[in-house]
Amino acid sequence: MRTQVNPSLPRSLEQRVFDMYRRGLLGTTAKDVFGDDAPSLTSTTATAMVSRAIAADPGLAARYTWTGRLVAVVSDGSAVLGLGDLGPRAVLPVLETKCAFIRRISGLDAIPLVLADRGVETVVQTLSSLAPSFAAVSLEDVAAPGCFELERRLAESLDCPVMHNDQHGTAVAVAAALRNAAALTGRHFAEMRIAVVGAGAAGIATARLLLACGVRELVLVDRGGILSAERADLNDAKRAISTSTNPCGLVGGLPEALDGADALVGLSAGTIEPAALARMRRHPIILALANPVPEVDSEAARSLGALYGSGLATAPNCVSNLLAVPGIFHGALQARASRITQAMLLAAVDALVRASAPARPDRLVPHFADPEAFGRVSGAVAAAARTER
Repeated sequence: MRTQVNPSLPRSLEQRVFDMYRRGLLGTTAKDVFGDDAPSLTSTTATAMVSRAIAADPGLAARYTWTGRLVAVVSDGSAVLGLGDLGPRAVLPVLETKCAFIRRISGLDAIPLVLADRGVETVVQTLSSLAPSFAAVSLEDVAAPGCFELERRLAESLDCPVMHNDQHGTAVAVAAALRNAAALTGRHFAEMRIAVVGAGAAGIATARLLLACGVRELVLVDRGGILSAERADLNDAKRAISTSTNPCGLVGGLPEALDGADALVGLSAGTIEPAALARMRRHPIILALANPVPEVDSEAARSLGALYGSGLATAPNCVSNLLAVPGIFHGALQARASRITQAMLLAAVDALVRASAPARPDRLVPHFADPEAFGRVSGAVAAAARTER
């Protein structure tokens, strides 16, 4: 008998999970190639006509093959959920789930690609060689700081949209949730003091987008404390963002970062102690987004009178990058964009805020599978992409 992986779950529920994933979540479907006239339509002679047409005009591949709607979901397994470096095989269930959701929400096809080699040059060369096979690249569960260079290099090398979901999908969802939370609690969004806990891929990208949205008082915290230009232990990505954050020059750790903060965005595994949370302003906003275990549980947040969201799909106010990712890729491909830009991300934030109206304490953002929210994000991203041409 298989050893129980999570003793906190009923064995029957855990078994249902493993039954769901048995032989994977994904397969392929095909048009009927055995119909009455299919032999004449799929013969070598017939197929050759399509191949010749594409050879004469490579752009036709997007129309006459599945490549125009195919997203490659790529990972090296170096940052799997909140569990850390589990390797390429262990990340496959995560990628298959993301592919299934992309298909269900957007209608785009998506396939998982896991890479055993983590060298940036090797990954760029590999995906460049495979580029004729897909329309976009979605990076998933790639650890910081390497993810920043990898995304940049791929965007420079490939003539298709490239986006690291853990960075930008998360940032868009968080920005929309915070805008709605500010309105619900009578705060001015741009004037809020926000502490982002975790200075990895999601934390740094979220900080960048919040600054682009007009937030002025933002503090980033990692295991070494508050990020500041004076710290000698920062990598290049952390040092760069430190010059734009912490305008009040705070020093110390998490308790000091939360002192007087309006909002906490948790993007790093590990529990945040009640004593630190108690230093926030009254009725704070807490987004505890670490998976699978949030940094702050709902009961602790409720005791503070907080407006609370998490990354748990089974709970209200799930602030997931799935709110943004399918719509961003769909909109980019609809507009035939070759890049994902900041203007497109900001358009996605605005679209999610509109799709949330009227926001409620138990509905900061729509459900990630809400078709209206998807449509609004896709349309806004496509419009932004066309404007930038």
